[in-house]
Amino acid sequence: MHRPLLVTDDPALLQEIVTLAAGLALDLDVVPGPEPARRRYPTAPLVLIGDEVAPACARARLPRRSGVLLVARSHGMARLTALAEAVGAGDVVRFPTGAGYLVGRLLNPTAPAALATAVRGRIVAVVGGRGGAGATVLAAGLAITAGRIGLRSLLVDADPLGGGVDLVLGWEDVSGLRWPALSATSGAVDPPALVNALPSRGAVAVLSCGGDAQVTLPHEAMATALDAGSRGRDLVVADLPRRLDEAAVLALQAADRVLLVVPAELRACAAAGRVAATLAPHTDAVQVVVRVPAPGRLRARHVARSLGLPVAGTLRAERGLPRRLERGAPPAARGRGPLAALCRRILGDVGLRRGAAA
Repeated sequence: MHRPLLVTDDPALLQEIVTLAAGLALDLDVVPGPEPARRRYPTAPLVLIGDEVAPACARARLPRRSGVLLVARSHGMARLTALAEAVGAGDVVRFPTGAGYLVGRLLNPTAPAALATAVRGRIVAVVGGRGGAGATVLAAGLAITAGRIGLRSLLVDADPLGGGVDLVLGWEDVSGLRWPALSATSGAVDPPALVNALPSRGAVAVLSCGGDAQVTLPHEAMATALDAGSRGRDLVVADLPRRLDEAAVLALQAADRVLLVVPAELRACAAAGRVAATLAPHTDAVQVVVRVPAPGRLRARHVARSLGLPVAGTLRAERGLPRRLERGAPPAARGRGPLAALCRRILGDVGLRRGAAA
């Protein structure tokens, strides 16, 4: 009987997939590169190619076939998409958020990719360079703006000490599943059904910590939330704490773009430098959003240069925004003003535009 074929020389990726298969009582054929794979390649029911050996597989001109997946623990989507095209892979599975999808493909290896999963949504993480930088407002604004332009979004609150994004949205009375319930039952939650159980209005859903500052976010539950969101939504926005826990690290590793929000102030730049140093081991997708006005006339390019990071945009002061937030109006809900304009620009930069999925 032919077994799924895994082509990788990455020990960490190998361990991830072998452990996954063992939980399904499924045996794999494992080879380190394209030449040992060549004999089994045409007949394996499913072929998994690690991103680290994909260039060698492309050069080896392995025969084109269906049922090929590119698997990766890195998360630069543009690079992975190019590698998938080079090896003729029908889909990209990023660990750990794509583990649920891979389980389905291993159990049903002949299922066409188009039937096994929808197009994956983008994941954007937002973190403040210091306390009060405005990261949660930007994260909520991105989710709301996506909904306004015809996209489905999920806002994930990953900061138990942040007070709950319910308050920022004005949704504290909206019923639905929140982190305390999900953390207690993550093993029993079916990912496709998860988003439907969350508080939502229109095309926007939210997974919030609520008012419980003591809630813990298991990384398994975060993986379930990100997997469900990226399968069922065009955009997942994760609002992250500055002090990273395992769940926050997982979200960083899964993100296509990480936005570091930094007020244009010297002390904020110093604090943001420390935050950026904690992000660097987990992602290379960090960009800076500079919040102005600048008391000392620092410009966005000065802030970016001090951090050694590219600029995603500038968030200008918006008259009346604090008052609207206090009254329970979601950020960017009117679709105009500096925040809404910045959110539309960021969504465009990650490949999301009006009426078009990722």
